[in-house]
Amino acid sequence: MSIRSLWTPVAAGLVFAACRPAPPPPARTSEAPKPAAVEQLPAKPPADVSHGEAPVGSDSVPAPVDPQAPARSTQRLHRVRLVITHGNITIAKGIKYYAWTFDGRVPGPFLRVTQGDTIDFTLVNNGPQPHSMDFHAAEIAPSRYYVNVNPGDSLHYRFTARVPGVFMYHCGTAPVAMHIANGMYGAIIVDPPTPRPPAKEFVLVQSEFYLTPDDGKGGARSLDWQKLLGQAPDNVVFNGRVAQYAEHPIAVKPGELLRLYVVNAGPNRISSFHVVGGIFEKVFEDASLTDPLRGVQTVNVPVGGGAIFEIRLREPGDYPFVTHAFADATKGAVGVFRAGNAASP
Repeated sequence: MSIRSLWTPVAAGLVFAACRPAPPPPARTSEAPKPAAVEQLPAKPPADVSHGEAPVGSDSVPAPVDPQAPARSTQRLHRVRLVITHGNITIAKGIKYYAWTFDGRVPGPFLRVTQGDTIDFTLVNNGPQPHSMDFHAAEIAPSRYYVNVNPGDSLHYRFTARVPGVFMYHCGTAPVAMHIANGMYGAIIVDPPTPRPPAKEFVLVQSEFYLTPDDGKGGARSLDWQKLLGQAPDNVVFNGRVAQYAEHPIAVKPGELLRLYVVNAGPNRISSFHVVGGIFEKVFEDASLTDPLRGVQTVNVPVGGGAIFEIRLREPGDYPFVTHAFADATKGAVGVFRAGNAASP
C-alpha cells in the first residue's frame, strides 16, 4: 500500500472537520447576575441608633442582673461563703440554660475588699460532680487550695488580697473551659487603701454560651463541647444575659465620672471594650495604679483578665457599650448607658 493511500482518508477527515460550522455563541441575556442569598441578614437594624446591635428599651425597669458595684467595704476580715448548685437560668428571652453556678446565679456574686484585707473563704459543693475555686486575686499555692471538692463536701481557706485591681474568680476543675462556659465565674474588686475619686461604679463580666440545639419543646439548652473547642459561641454577653443593658439601659448623669470594672471570663473570646460616643479618661489594666492609659478609645481585656475604665459622657443621650469585635457584639455583648434625657436632637 502506498503512503498516499494511507494519508488520503486522514486528510479528508481533517478537511471535513475544518469545514464544519462552528457552534453558535451562547445566547446573550440582559438579566443581571443574581446577588448572593442574604436571608440570614436582619431585615432592618434592631435599633435606630449608631451601633444599635440590639433593641433599646426603657430604663424604668431594672435589668435582671444589677450591674452596680458593691460599696467599698471598711471591714478587714471578709467571710465569703459560696454554694455550688446546678440548675436552669435564663440567658435570653425564651432561652433557658442548664448552668453550673455559684449561689444559683451567673455570674457569681460580685465581691469587694481592700488591699491587705483577709478573705475567709468557704466553698460548699451541692452539685452532682467535683468542683473547685480559683481566685485570680489570691497569691497562694493551687496544689494546696484550688483542689477538687466532691459533691456534698466543702473546702475552707484564707488568703490576703495584696494587689489592687479587678479580678476574675472561677472553678478550676478540669476541663476548665467546660466549667467556665457553664457559668462558674465571677468578679472580685480589690480597692487600693486610698479611695479612688468618687464615681458611679458598675461591674461588667463578659462571657460566652455555646448551646446545644433547641429541642422545640422549650427545654433548657446545655453546653455544646465541639462549638466551644471551635470557639464559635452562640451568645456573648455581659453579666450572663444577652443584651440586657440595651433592653434596660443603665441610667447615669451627663458629665459624671463613671468607673467600670470589666472582667473577661471567656472562656475563649477577647473583649475589645468600647463606649460609643466617649473616650476613656483613664484605663487601669489589671493591677496598674500609677501609670494608667489615658485618652484611649478601645482597650482589649484578655480572657481571664480585668481592667478598670473611667469615662464621662459629655451630653444627654444614649451611649452603647460593646466589645468592638462586632460579631460578638451582634451575639449579645452590647448595652447602653442612658445619660439624662436621651431624646433625639
